[in-house]
Amino acid sequence: MDKPAHPPLLPLSRAVAPRLEWLPQAGSTNDVLVQAAAGPSAADWPDLAVVATDDQVAGRGRLGRVWTAPAGRTLAISVLLRPRDASGAPIPPERFGTLPLLAGVAMARVVGGLVQTARIHTAHRLAREAVSLKWPNDVLIGERKVSGILGELLPDARGLVIGAGLNLTLTEEELPTPTATSLLVAGVAQPSPDAVLAGYLRDLGSLYERWCAAGGDAVASGLLADVTRVTGTLGRAVRVELPGGEFRTGVARAVDETGRLVVDLDDGGEPLVVSAGDVTHLRHDDRGNGDSR
Repeated sequence: MDKPAHPPLLPLSRAVAPRLEWLPQAGSTNDVLVQAAAGPSAADWPDLAVVATDDQVAGRGRLGRVWTAPAGRTLAISVLLRPRDASGAPIPPERFGTLPLLAGVAMARVVGGLVQTARIHTAHRLAREAVSLKWPNDVLIGERKVSGILGELLPDARGLVIGAGLNLTLTEEELPTPTATSLLVAGVAQPSPDAVLAGYLRDLGSLYERWCAAGGDAVASGLLADVTRVTGTLGRAVRVELPGGEFRTGVARAVDETGRLVVDLDDGGEPLVVSAGDVTHLRHDDRGNGDSR
């Protein structure tokens, strides 16, 4: 399949973003935007400015994992956030922990809408799969990952960049792992990069505006309720790999007001509150022998 032409105008997306830079190719859109937002021309990069490409060659996932894909089959989107409350005062960095979850909710809404439309217009079996957020920042169609989110603080900690990678038109043969999927594989026949990007930016901007108006309070802004509704990890048996390589198993019970995952452990000890770690969904509620994703 030939690489599609780069979207030359992106009219829908440019109508949403205060600044949008489309790159024919990028190593990492997060790196590009972090450097720009912290550099000598930082004032030229406003809140909600965007860098995007369909050819990212050195993308990163969580825990330092490399994220690559054939050119023209995916979207890599980075959005700059410089959070301020209703009075214009900067929101403190200790409240930034829920912002990657906010981006995950926005992406899940966009993907869910596309899959729902495909469900109406096709008998494709995968279009019937539910769209959910796997804590902390993977968007799943069924049990397969279609998008990942990665937040990175600016060097002065006064803002952050939220990166999102979305598999658009990868075929089954091009998917990096058996647990990955794409909009195409899920029955979305011709996803428009401009429409997908614009939809994500609109939802992200709307959620972010509410969050900022509430001073970064995930409860008062309604973000925690949104996260709880869309997070498929809750109620699931999970295995958590903690920093240092320790594994614990239990049932994910809640996401707290700071974005951490609360897990009721199988050994009956105090609930585990996870702020950093790799979470695997266990299948068949079998901690010892069940399959996992």
